[in-house]
Amino acid sequence: MPNRIVIAGAGFAGVWSALSAKRLISFHGKDEDIEVVVIAPEPSLVLRPRLYEANASGMTHPLGPLFKDAGISFIQGTVETIQTEDQTVKARLVSGSTSTIKYDRLVLAVGSTVSRPGQVTGVTEYTFDIDALDSATKLEAHLQNLASLPSSPGCDTLVVCGGGFTGIELATELPKRFPDAQVVLVENGSEIASGFAPSSRTVIQKALADLNVEVKLGSSVTSIDGDGVTLASGERIETKTPIWTAGVRASPLTNQISGPKDNLSRLHVNENLRVPTSPNVFATGDAACARADTNGHHALMSCQHALVLGRFAGHNAAADLLGDQMIPYSQPAYLCCLDLGGYGAVIATGWEKELKLQGDVAKGVKTLINQQLIYPPQNVEEAMTAAHPIGPDSDQLLDQLLAVVA
Repeated sequence: MPNRIVIAGAGFAGVWSALSAKRLISFHGKDEDIEVVVIAPEPSLVLRPRLYEANASGMTHPLGPLFKDAGISFIQGTVETIQTEDQTVKARLVSGSTSTIKYDRLVLAVGSTVSRPGQVTGVTEYTFDIDALDSATKLEAHLQNLASLPSSPGCDTLVVCGGGFTGIELATELPKRFPDAQVVLVENGSEIASGFAPSSRTVIQKALADLNVEVKLGSSVTSIDGDGVTLASGERIETKTPIWTAGVRASPLTNQISGPKDNLSRLHVNENLRVPTSPNVFATGDAACARADTNGHHALMSCQHALVLGRFAGHNAAADLLGDQMIPYSQPAYLCCLDLGGYGAVIATGWEKELKLQGDVAKGVKTLINQQLIYPPQNVEEAMTAAHPIGPDSDQLLDQLLAVVA
């Protein structure tokens, strides 16, 4: 029986884990000795960074042809149980039956889910989100239906709860799609875009103002029902569309792996993305709390980091079986590109997110990222070349994108 690397999940980290593992296995001529298996609900990549855009239901990319050409096996199902002692995962298949799959190395690329705090009454029952394809599609259908209803404060007001990256992108996108609606962005903190440097924050604040997005700062949501949102101050906002964008947490599957986790339930990993307490398990993407540089920064729960984390995790899982040298994960350069809807976009550099570019040029870069850069190549040779862990960093990629935009 060949050895088997199981990749749990087919998001950005999972896809690139599989391709990177297969690249190294093929390089060593060991395709008959080590099998790469991906387990995921669908043989498609959900373009999660684009779910704030219109037509969210179409934001998927097929993986079947690429996996077939690469010699990567695919099991359509959802991993429910991980047994590290006997090195098995149990998956619920689309038929409803379960299957137990043995692994020699497991790459946990199960991503994250939107975090709804239990202390907010009605948050589970009444809020929409854009965390996953089905929930973003549900919101899209709801918004389209609102257009057929009579005008009212509840129908004409869209409330985005959470002023982080996702909340800002959605709040600035909605006025373009629904110009007659009032968009309200509710943020618990004392300032919007608090994670950005003042130079970037000023542009973001101006974009929100120019797009007529009402911003409520220092306003925590206490309850939500079918007719509106209530804030801690007692203020009531009538809305049929409360959208929750206030944070995510790693998949609950991380709790089935012993070992320390951060406050987002991400597994602490070593420099090779191995889980120290379960040496045959590698965690990647949003499931991993990984040190990105020597200055104390850790990878963020972002597509930018998932793309690179996946390449390292897959390579190192295969290298471990092959007796090859593992490559320590490192991603010191950081570039943030924030869509601001009709206002344009902001490109911020460094972990402090200092302003680099804004306006139409930044928007052109963001469009290239969303429509081209995050997609895996269709050609298997190109995909295998791109799967090497060592590639251009974000600063180098920006130079390449600017050359195209120019």
